[in-house]
Amino acid sequence: MNQTIFTNPFRPGAGHMPPYLAGRSYEKNEFSELLEQKVILKNLVLTGLRGVGKTVLLETFKPLAQAAKWRWVGTDLSESTSVSEELVAMRLITDLSVVTSGLVFQEEVISKMGFGAKDEIIESNLSYDMLVDLYNSIPGLISDKLKAVLEIVWACMQREGNTNGVIFAYDEAQTMSDHPAKEQYPLSLILDTFQSIQRKNIPFMLVLTGLPTLFPKLVEARTFTERMFRVLTLNKLDEANSRDAIVKPIEAKECPVKLDTESINKIVDVSGGYPYFIQFICKEVYDVFVEQGNSGEAMGVPHSEITRKLDNDFFAGRWSRATDRQKQLLYIIACLPNSDDKEFSVQEIVDKAMELNIPFSSSHINQMLSTLANKGLIYKNSYGKYSFAVPLLAQFIKRQPMDYLQRA
Repeated sequence: MNQTIFTNPFRPGAGHMPPYLAGRSYEKNEFSELLEQKVILKNLVLTGLRGVGKTVLLETFKPLAQAAKWRWVGTDLSESTSVSEELVAMRLITDLSVVTSGLVFQEEVISKMGFGAKDEIIESNLSYDMLVDLYNSIPGLISDKLKAVLEIVWACMQREGNTNGVIFAYDEAQTMSDHPAKEQYPLSLILDTFQSIQRKNIPFMLVLTGLPTLFPKLVEARTFTERMFRVLTLNKLDEANSRDAIVKPIEAKECPVKLDTESINKIVDVSGGYPYFIQFICKEVYDVFVEQGNSGEAMGVPHSEITRKLDNDFFAGRWSRATDRQKQLLYIIACLPNSDDKEFSVQEIVDKAMELNIPFSSSHINQMLSTLANKGLIYKNSYGKYSFAVPLLAQFIKRQPMDYLQRA
């Protein structure tokens, strides 16, 4: 008799769709409401720490948009994309060409055959090359050329019918920046362009995902973005949804792994409710349980071994970017009450440093926090307070050897 092979269902890769998406009904409902806009008054920013499932949720938005007759374009952004305004314009045109290549553009060509001759209508598809030709033929600034191309595309879409608009969805959008020293403003170009075409009732919507630094960066570039975006902040899952994310993927009758209440409680506790950690830990637990079952061993979650592997795979690379002095500061922050979940101020760090007898001045702390933010370990929110940019980093720091505390 052939036995059904049930493979490990858990997927802890970056942006990989989990076997069961738990606890994101509110965000999906909010996005569905945005899709009902006839005139785009609100775009979307989806933000949160690494490991909360921003990329996965963005992927679940795509079929919702397509079912509501919206076209979907986009990609991951990178720092290289925002080097110049021209590169950003080409990025948008490249992405847009995926859904325009089947559209027909009609161009009127004035006849040169003399008196009485009729003008000619030439039809061509809006391929990438055609979009670039249109862009290059339009006079004015880069923003003028880009807006004109988007207006032409929408006119062609309206003629074809059967679409409500286009979603421009970009992940890792916190990498975008303006560069005043080089007189290049790619981030501002995107914001200005979409605000302008949306005022003309063109339903092209921006959906940006990124770390918590994203929205403050957008507001810094253009203050009107506070009114331009609906901001959804993804947080860790509550206990009930964490349990669903653990249990539902292995509910199938043929699944060889069953978890008891104690094992589930341990996974919920160690993961902290962060979707990536749930997937990582469950994948390890699943493999261990299969091996234990095959060898006849008593089944149990190897808590310390999985935590050690998570430390090496997820945290160690980030931790290694910090100098000894920066690690001292991060240790002080980790000793603040609930620093994994709560914001903290410079004064709170100063007070804790004095308590631990690790001298730091407030000016030195400010300077180092800025450096740590650039390394992706800390971020500053719009209220002047700080938070860890990596989930459960405080717990990791407390698990590490503290020899750096003795070094300058």
